[in-house]
Amino acid sequence: MIAIIDDDVAMREATGDLLKSIGYSTASFASAEEFLDSRERHQMSCVISDVRMSGMSGLALQQRLVAEHCDVPVILVTAFPEEGMREKALAAGVRALLTKPFTQESLINCLGSALQSKSRDL
Repeated sequence: MIAIIDDDVAMREATGDLLKSIGYSTASFASAEEFLDSRERHQMSCVISDVRMSGMSGLALQQRLVAEHCDVPVILVTAFPEEGMREKALAAGVRALLTKPFTQESLINCLGSALQSKSRDL
């Protein structure tokens, strides 16, 4: 199951529809806090999260998951790339950082890579 975390409803739905169309199960969350409070959170194979959201950011979510020893791969997406953000995200353990708008193919490739790396870690 893939978690999609974004405060933009249209983005959550579009990403979910894309992933479902290629056979993935998804769960959508409007915030990092909603995801963290979810009973489903430990069933996720990957997290796709926006960077900028009200409340906890996607990068802060990644840092929290690392602190909790949760090894789920995280892919971050952003419409507002800041200088040094990619390096900071990758240093924090994020598997990929995509800049909106991104192609469906780039998301699918990042997801495949993240899931493949997770299976190698097992």
